[in-house]
Amino acid sequence: MSSQTGNAQLTGLAQFDRTTSIWGPITLALGFLVSLAAALFVAFGTGLGITGAELWKAVGLVIVTFGVIAVVEPIAYYPILGRSAMYQAFMIGNIANKLLPAALIAQTDLGEKPGTRRAELISGAAIIGAAFIHLITLVVLVGVLGTLLLGALPPDLVAVARLYILPAVFGAVTVQAVVTMKNVRITIIAAVIAAALVFVVVPLVPALANAATAMAVVVSIIAAWFLRKRTDGPPAAPQSIGH
Repeated sequence: MSSQTGNAQLTGLAQFDRTTSIWGPITLALGFLVSLAAALFVAFGTGLGITGAELWKAVGLVIVTFGVIAVVEPIAYYPILGRSAMYQAFMIGNIANKLLPAALIAQTDLGEKPGTRRAELISGAAIIGAAFIHLITLVVLVGVLGTLLLGALPPDLVAVARLYILPAVFGAVTVQAVVTMKNVRITIIAAVIAAALVFVVVPLVPALANAATAMAVVVSIIAAWFLRKRTDGPPAAPQSIGH
């Protein structure tokens, strides 16, 4: 009976992976085409007078500014979210300040470390819940109450609050990731490398400012691999769904 149950679970996971590998790229491509069509319509179909040269200049600026992030984010998020949840996350957006914290908290509460199949499914469920709550709060809190609140607050107070919102969000995500991974050695290595790049390398070579994030990720991965804790035996296989 146990072998039959295991085979059924593997079959179910194989079907899940197959469906995800087909519909994930399709839905992302459709989302990209819809977003691109809307942007092109606004640029050229509403009489704004935007030229092709101006459009390509803007595209170039976006690539230079966010190109590194487009490479770093998938590498950084994949070990935590897994493949299926990655499709969901990049379709919905707001990964670092909404979906990733939701996935990390759900994994922590259920006692699952990132990187397992069960953690991947937990991430997907957490992302669905986060998106559902976000839609409700977006309409009620942001659409109605938020507009009224911003209109009542002094502009200087709003400007000061905006300076601290993003650091507070990323700080909370970082702490949650550290608590979830529970790996002091790797945490210290990543913190030292990031601090060295930000406070030493970038001031000495300002041209590396835009590449500092990518460099921190790559160097941290390499250093963590060589400085990882060695064990006498092979590492234990990660637990999968059904454990």
